Amino acid sequence: MILFIVGLSIILISNTVLAIIIYKQFRANQRQFQALKRGLIELQKEFTQYQVDERRVKGKDTARMEIRHDNIAKSIQKNEDRIHLINKTLPNKIGKIVSQVEFAQNKINKK
Repeated sequence: MILFIVGLSIILISNTVLAIIIYKQFRANQRQFQALKRGLIELQKEFTQYQVDERRVKGKDTARMEIRHDNIAKSIQKNEDRIHLINKTLPNKIGKIVSQVEFAQNKINKK
């Protein structure tokens, strides 16, 4: 009987020790899980912030390029207007110069 009680006590003590070890291991795993969970949430926040920052930078670059293209288009249009004006008035200017040259020829030949 004493042997039975000693054996039963040893089994209860070993089960209690085993339960404590399992509980401590569970708590350690639970802490690691919580730390991992916090780390993943922080990673998600950082990645979201990165996406927001990149979208903002891309938007600014797009706006800057559109403004630049608008300025280039205005410059091209201004140059085309000048060329059209020159092409429109060029025949009159050539006629004036040619007539002056012809009149000068007559004066040179008369002398």
